[in-house]
Amino acid sequence: MPEYKLVYFNGRGLGELVRWIFLHGDIPFTDERVEMSEWPEKKKVTPGGKLPLLYIDGKPLWQSMAIGRFAAKLAGLTLDDTLDACYCDAFVETAKDLLSEMYKIMLSEKSQEEKDKELREEYVVKTLTPVLEKVNKRLETKQWLIGDKMTWADFAISRSIDEVALHFSDVVSKYPNVSAHAEKIHQLPKIKEWRAKRPNTSL
Repeated sequence: MPEYKLVYFNGRGLGELVRWIFLHGDIPFTDERVEMSEWPEKKKVTPGGKLPLLYIDGKPLWQSMAIGRFAAKLAGLTLDDTLDACYCDAFVETAKDLLSEMYKIMLSEKSQEEKDKELREEYVVKTLTPVLEKVNKRLETKQWLIGDKMTWADFAISRSIDEVALHFSDVVSKYPNVSAHAEKIHQLPKIKEWRAKRPNTSL
């Protein structure tokens, strides 16, 4: 079996989905974490200058969604039908947007008061709520987001809900189908174990 090394910051962020997929698929990997204090120097020798990176027998693969898709194929979480596979990708990109837009505000140089206002009045209203409504509606009649099996789209949405609920549990709780779906993934043995023991980081 090839050797896999995931390189990402010491946090959950956009690397956490890949960790979940590898863990669920029982695929051994090295979880290498980079501290922010180390990053300026490491960035100079990092292919593309961004994280996450997945090294496959020493060869780097970049871009979080490409890495996630690769891991998902190894773990049996992709679909063979071309269109359904594209719908999976669309939900994964949507899940990524939920985190990226939230992090962009949280990590800005604005005051905490300005951040809180923007998160509640802009992010929740224009980004989070429309996605929750769409996914909640879809899950009224479906067990899984796409097709009749669990895919990495289910993992991606559940991972994003895992993070968003830390800050907006009052909003997420209004959408019971989304909450139940996320919990279904969170209760998978390897995911449950990981969420209980993972490093306690701010993001």
